[in-house]
Amino acid sequence: MPVVYYKNPLGFARIEAEGDLVISVLIYDEPKDDATESCPAIDAAIAQLDEYFAGQRLNFDFPFRQKGTDFQQEVWQELERIDYGKTITYAQQANRMNNPLGIRAIASANGRNHMWVVVPCHRVVGSDGSLTGYAGGLWRKQWLLQHEAKVLGVGQTSLF
Repeated sequence: MPVVYYKNPLGFARIEAEGDLVISVLIYDEPKDDATESCPAIDAAIAQLDEYFAGQRLNFDFPFRQKGTDFQQEVWQELERIDYGKTITYAQQANRMNNPLGIRAIASANGRNHMWVVVPCHRVVGSDGSLTGYAGGLWRKQWLLQHEAKVLGVGQTSLF
C-alpha cells in the first residue's frame, strides 16, 4: 500500500492509501521508515492539506474512507458536520447523535479517528471548554483551533 510522509507545521502526517482511497492520515513528530510511493489519492490529500494549512481550504473532499465499525463510522460522520472554526463538547456530540448516554463510547470512537485534521475531532472539547482527549497532543489541538480562528478572522490569540 502506498504510504507517504507529509511535512506540515505540526510534524509529519503519515498518509496511507488503499486502492483509490486514503485510509489514514496520522500525525507524528518524525517520519517512520515505512514510506513507499505516492498515488493519486495521496497526492490529492497532500494538495488539500497544503491548502488547509495555507488558510485556503475549510473542508476536505479527496477520496477517503477509514476502517471502523458502523458505530465509529456514525461518530466520524458527525465530526465532519462540525463547522470549520467551531467547537462542540462531547456531550453536544452525543446529543446531536441522539445518544446522550453514549458520551464515553463516542469519545472513544473519536479517539480512534485515523483521519487527522480531515475528520475534525480536534473540534470537540470538554464540557467546561477545556482541551481534552487528543491523540495528536493537546498542543496540536490548540494550534489547529487557533489556526482556524485566525483564518476566519476571529482574532482569537488563545482559546480560553
